[in-house]
Amino acid sequence: MSQLEKVYGVHAVEALLRHHPKRVKQLWLAESRQAPRIQPMLELAAQHRVPVGHKERQELDEWAEGVHQGVVAEVSPSQVWGENMLDELLERSEGVPLLLVLDGVTDPHNLGACLRTADAAGALAVIVPKDKSATLNATVRKVACGAAEVIPLVAVTNLARTLEKLQKKGLWVVGTAGEAEQELYQLDMTGPTVLVMGAEGKGMRRLTREHCDYLVKLPMGGSVSSLNVSVATGVCLFEAVRQRSGHRLQAAGKSQN
Repeated sequence: MSQLEKVYGVHAVEALLRHHPKRVKQLWLAESRQAPRIQPMLELAAQHRVPVGHKERQELDEWAEGVHQGVVAEVSPSQVWGENMLDELLERSEGVPLLLVLDGVTDPHNLGACLRTADAAGALAVIVPKDKSATLNATVRKVACGAAEVIPLVAVTNLARTLEKLQKKGLWVVGTAGEAEQELYQLDMTGPTVLVMGAEGKGMRRLTREHCDYLVKLPMGGSVSSLNVSVATGVCLFEAVRQRSGHRLQAAGKSQN
């Protein structure tokens, strides 16, 4: 039998109860935890008949890898999507697809932040290589604030082959590189887009870079040469959101005329 995972933090646990309640086997609260903000979570637990117990805060501190907010859930192991599910995701996608690829991002805090931003930007999925990449764990779920339970994380064996497959389906692959000549704001991202972000310091791997249709950079006006990958991801994703919102407004205006 698979060992249960521990998920901690109010938002992460509530998201699990809301979207995947069957995975939650036990909910633990710190003995002193009595706050209105956890009431919706307790109602969900009662609705899905998830047992709720209490433990000393010190014991929860030993379980959690970070700030647990007095809430820890024991859950069945998480399921990372396989590359064969990309076709299904694209087929059932409504609107113009936007995908995020993280090439070699190994810090779970950065992965969690990127999942949260990708979900907020309406991305279809986040794609990572199976090797040399962070994957779902308690830290990722806590930082993602519930997004890890909603947006699919797809782990692929061969990232270059996956990019080729997406290109054949009509998606444009946009990679970020500090030495690129074109700036992010000069590129049209209103069409089907795959945004590729590289690891901090090293950037994208050579083979990944070679499979990009476009390379773009963020204009840097200060003394630092680059941004944290999760911050840069947010800037790039929401530039795509901005462009698409404007494109939809223009199309709506034309149709009314």
